[in-house]
Amino acid sequence: MPRGPQPQPIALTDDEREKLADWTRRPTTQQRLAVRARIVLAAADGHTNTAIAADLRITLPTVRKWRGRFADARLDGLTDEPRPGATRTVTDAQVEQALARTLETKPQDATHWSTRTLARELHLSQTAVSRIWRAFGLKPHLQETFKRSTDPFFTEKVRDVVGLYMAPPDKAIVLCIDEKSQVQALDRTQPTQPLLPGRAAKGTHDYVRHGTTSLFSALDVATGAVVGKCYRRHRHQEFVAFLDHIDTTRTREPGTTVHVVMDNYGTHKHPAVKAWFTRHPEYVPHFTPTSSLWLNQVERFFAQITERRIRRGSFQSVEALEKAIEEYLVTRNTNPKPFVWTKDADLILRKVQKVCERLAPP
Repeated sequence: MPRGPQPQPIALTDDEREKLADWTRRPTTQQRLAVRARIVLAAADGHTNTAIAADLRITLPTVRKWRGRFADARLDGLTDEPRPGATRTVTDAQVEQALARTLETKPQDATHWSTRTLARELHLSQTAVSRIWRAFGLKPHLQETFKRSTDPFFTEKVRDVVGLYMAPPDKAIVLCIDEKSQVQALDRTQPTQPLLPGRAAKGTHDYVRHGTTSLFSALDVATGAVVGKCYRRHRHQEFVAFLDHIDTTRTREPGTTVHVVMDNYGTHKHPAVKAWFTRHPEYVPHFTPTSSLWLNQVERFFAQITERRIRRGSFQSVEALEKAIEEYLVTRNTNPKPFVWTKDADLILRKVQKVCERLAPP
């Protein structure tokens, strides 16, 4: 005769069996809940606790625990019960005080609070202040930059440029043109140590400067292809020469209009440049608002080439730098990918309006 208490028999309703089977099959079910469901299903089929433990490769006390929990509370008994924790020591008033000090005041000897300085001020622990900041998403040690455009025609220019990006006219090419000036040919004073497993590549912090060049670029918004050319100087003469270079190198169908997006740099509005656009009526200039370089898509290309080819490079001459830039352009244009503009003019203008409202005097 078997010794000890006999396991309580388990009888399932159709709904309970269906729910338990669903827990065992669903891929998103937590593993511990699926195991508990298998214990109950096996018990309902008449298996002993020892057989269930051996089949599921778990301990016998685990089988007894969840079999008994189901018998007492049914499906609700298979979920984890809340566990007691430490008593809360920081009151709501202290949390409110920490938030008010962080958002509305500054320490006398600093521009922002740190967790330790605020903790000393409020007689809290540094960990408590850190938890409060994380809970409310406060990061006083970080500061971002912004620049609000004062262009009187800001709205019109935003709608004009964004309209070209999101709904270009028929038989039209949209080119974003700008210059990346003063690109430095920097040569590290010692050879760069290569990347190794467990160690990042290393380069010296000091360098020898061999000169600069300026990269003139035109990004085709539709295809992502870039026409680029380096010039040693950055004047309206070079800009006119670059426009001639674009006109001679780019092929287009007859009757195609080329819309040129530029910023408000003085070179772009020089009389010689205006005369060039007069001689080439198929080219239509468009200007971004002042202090709004982010609206010109070619700036994204400049960030890309800086990150991937220029910043970590070592160049012993300006000629070597220009050759590296040319090689990057050739490689990129073999499989160009356009930058997808997703924010329409209304969304941009609403965000700008919110910034203006925050900056408005009370």
